[in-house]
Amino acid sequence: MPPKYIFVSGGVLSGLGKGVTAASIALLLQSRGFRITSIKCENYINIDAGLINPIEHGDPFLCEDGTETDMDMGTYEKFLNKNVGQHNFITMGQIYQDVIKKERNFEYQGEDVEAIPHVCDEIIRRIKEAAKKDQADIAVIELGGTAGEYQNALYYEASRIMKIVHKDTVIHVHVSYLPTPIHLGEPKTKPTQLSVRLLNSMGIQPDFIVCRSDKILDQRRRERLAMFCSVEPDDVINNPDEQSVYDVPLRLEAQKFDLKILKKINLPANKIKLEKWKKFVRSTKNITDSIKIAIIGKYFVTGEYQLRDSYAALLDALDHAGWFLKRQIDTKWINAENFDQKNNLLKEIDGIIVPIGWGARGVEGMISAITFARENKIPYLGLCYGMQLAAIEFARNVAGMKNANTVEVEPKTEFPIIHTIPKQKDFLKRRAYGGTMRLGRWDCRILRDTISYESYKEYGGFINKEKNIVAERHRHRYEFNDAYAKTLTEKGLVIAGRSMVENLVEIIELPQKIHPFFVGTQYHPEYKSRPLNPHPLFISFLKAC
Repeated sequence: MPPKYIFVSGGVLSGLGKGVTAASIALLLQSRGFRITSIKCENYINIDAGLINPIEHGDPFLCEDGTETDMDMGTYEKFLNKNVGQHNFITMGQIYQDVIKKERNFEYQGEDVEAIPHVCDEIIRRIKEAAKKDQADIAVIELGGTAGEYQNALYYEASRIMKIVHKDTVIHVHVSYLPTPIHLGEPKTKPTQLSVRLLNSMGIQPDFIVCRSDKILDQRRRERLAMFCSVEPDDVINNPDEQSVYDVPLRLEAQKFDLKILKKINLPANKIKLEKWKKFVRSTKNITDSIKIAIIGKYFVTGEYQLRDSYAALLDALDHAGWFLKRQIDTKWINAENFDQKNNLLKEIDGIIVPIGWGARGVEGMISAITFARENKIPYLGLCYGMQLAAIEFARNVAGMKNANTVEVEPKTEFPIIHTIPKQKDFLKRRAYGGTMRLGRWDCRILRDTISYESYKEYGGFINKEKNIVAERHRHRYEFNDAYAKTLTEKGLVIAGRSMVENLVEIIELPQKIHPFFVGTQYHPEYKSRPLNPHPLFISFLKAC
């Protein structure tokens, strides 16, 4: 049978949980035995999310194949426990680039190339190709942005065209927000009514309305939405705020949302297998003990507000490992630019993380925090930049290289501990997207009798146990300078892992006889953490904390 298509759009405001809703739908249908693919359509002209400031659009999610994508792709991976990649991620920049390339190659045979139909045709082609590549029974397509924005109108037009052509093969789910003004005390339906009216003006009638709110919607509001939005009351689905996003699939399943979807697209209601997910969700409840983790970063602030999204994958990975250990994670966000050991910001902290970062801003604050962690034997986990700066801190304060630095910050540093490796551009073109960065999955051999080795050994993760090989995702431009490897190891630094390609340094550690847990990884373990399979290094880090 040809695949079915479920379009998920959003209304009223951005960031309301459209991606979580799409992932929850996909999980429920996958749990009923259907092969699912998830697709995200982004509005921006960027080719990918790699060059977007994380403060502007959140932490780019890195896929196994090296594609830098929107955070929602990470949500799909976590919910479905399967990898997504380049074919699952569509941006308007990609679409226009391909359409213009085809026009220049005379593939339209002299037609005047227009947004409709040619851009829409390219969108539809990519959606169908993704479903075909993943051999999907059902494709769940999340339309970025909010109904009514001019940037995403062509995605909506493409969905309308597919509905006309394929009829009962395509349905539309609209996720909208119902605010509860404090002075009124009741959820208001008018914003959602207007959002659906915008959809109707584009020729789209939603099959379902999923209502995001801080309260559970009562029958009266469901009936009013049904009346003004031309849907059945039973097709108005409650999706109130939950303790965790992982509760959402269970909330939707309790309303038989997946069964209603299957009925509309004429697929059988196979028996659902959701016990592992339910057991996991139960395990996250009623946890009273906590671990306090300081994250020393520089992408927290936007205006007068702080962001979680800038480090979304990291915070998810901490939660996954914390629940595994029956601990809640209490994160303290510290702006690296303002950090000074004298201000006691790390008082009563159980562990310290320095995450991904770019450029010189805040570097000295991060290095100061690493010194604090090393000297006070506080468990430390350095991720990417956090690994590079840990190597620099060790070189400065243990190996006596006072001016040690990364060439990213100081190109003429006396001791370039982190540098650009010879012929970097040539081999990166052979191995990764981007040209100047090491991206995506790289295999790494881990040294026995190290913290990292014992972590993977105890909690899983080796792709080859006999050769101690793991596969991890990378997103960085600079490398550890092997010219200093001998000197630093003689001073006590442990190089615990090297890549199978080019023999690049992937993991540095301090021996446990010196420090309970001091580990830095050039790769990003946070991108491979799943709720049912927390990453071994995060478990070991939190266990040490």
